[in-house]
Amino acid sequence: MTTTPVLASTREELRSWRAQRPGRVALVPTMGALHEGHASLMRTAREHADTVVVSVFVNPLQFGEGEDLDRYPRTLDADLELCAAEGVDVVFAPSVEEVYPHGVRSERAVTVDPGRLGEILDGESRPGHFTGVLTVVAKLFGLVQPDVAVFGQKDYQQLALITRMAGDLCLPVEVVGAETVREADGLALSSRNRYLDADQRRAAVALSRALRAARERASYGVPAARWAAMSVLKAEPAVEIDYLALTSTDLGEAPETGEGRILVAARVGTTRLIDNMPIVFDRPSVIERSIAPAGTATAASTTHERSS
Repeated sequence: MTTTPVLASTREELRSWRAQRPGRVALVPTMGALHEGHASLMRTAREHADTVVVSVFVNPLQFGEGEDLDRYPRTLDADLELCAAEGVDVVFAPSVEEVYPHGVRSERAVTVDPGRLGEILDGESRPGHFTGVLTVVAKLFGLVQPDVAVFGQKDYQQLALITRMAGDLCLPVEVVGAETVREADGLALSSRNRYLDADQRRAAVALSRALRAARERASYGVPAARWAAMSVLKAEPAVEIDYLALTSTDLGEAPETGEGRILVAARVGTTRLIDNMPIVFDRPSVIERSIAPAGTATAASTTHERSS
């Protein structure tokens, strides 16, 4: 049985509702264009709280010049239907003016600095992106006052930064990372997948295949895992690699043994996609030059590789 969620579009409406809700509250921040991946976050949120709030807000502060802000899908009616089907209690769908009353990039506005962790990987490709992400998430935490907030692991760097922000700023929010939801062929669900035509959609599966290939070779060390992933990616001409990175679980240098993370970003056509998976290294790395394919960076200390 579906229930119609309360729709709040202003701070005052949200504040009035929040004052009437006892018990634990969970927040699922989204930019809309909701799909099964978001639905799984809502179900995870329900496991942690009595009340579930979903925010739907396309945040302009996290988009850089020339990115897809204007064409980012806005499907509020369909989003409300999905939220209703998942038993969401409240949907907070504010305007830009409601979230940024003094302007999106006002010189006097206070924003959240992500630090060094926000300058690598996606932060290097998209300068200022994580300032926008952390600022809007901090605003949502202040407005909703959730006990728990649920984010997908697909945006792993984002999850790591939000977790760090909540801890460093002593915010009373438990941050939960939910596993990535995938299509049957392995492609991670994303609102941007709808931009792909049929041929691009087939090519995009190379990202998840590359990550799985790396995991299969991880017992031979970091360089072997990287070589396996790059081989898959470079075999697909429609995929333009932005970066491939093997890291520790907190996005530091990849360990020689133990748990880590492998992350990839690439463009397929004009659409930029990201994906990542956990990875376990079972033995120390060997000399990278002995296994790297032609044209691959060979510095043994390098754990991140970008396209030229």
